[in-house]
Amino acid sequence: MYQNINKIYHAAIYVRLSKEDGDISSSAKLESNSISNQKALILDFLKDKKDIEVVSVRVDDGYAGSNFDRPAFQAMLEDIRRGIVDCVVVKDLSRFGREYIDSGKYIERLFPALGVRFIAIN
Repeated sequence: MYQNINKIYHAAIYVRLSKEDGDISSSAKLESNSISNQKALILDFLKDKKDIEVVSVRVDDGYAGSNFDRPAFQAMLEDIRRGIVDCVVVKDLSRFGREYIDSGKYIERLFPALGVRFIAIN
């Protein structure tokens, strides 16, 4: 017997901008324009997705993408391990991480093993 179960994903929006990417020079700004733009793009993408509910927005502003030792990224991983998050949405792969092999460990191994859907919009 087939049952149509509509799964609702609980998503973490993840955005990142390194100091090298610029746009955080003014200490008066709480976050860079690029961070705001990334969030807006992702929220716009998700607005008509009935199967995805945003439960958190994780922001690493001023952190390089060359490693994954970033506070918001680690907090998102903890949410995944606790079962709070089962979907990660990013603007593009470069915002997730700059090192292909390390990114692949998450995207191709850890996330599928934990049942986490990964969406890179661009």
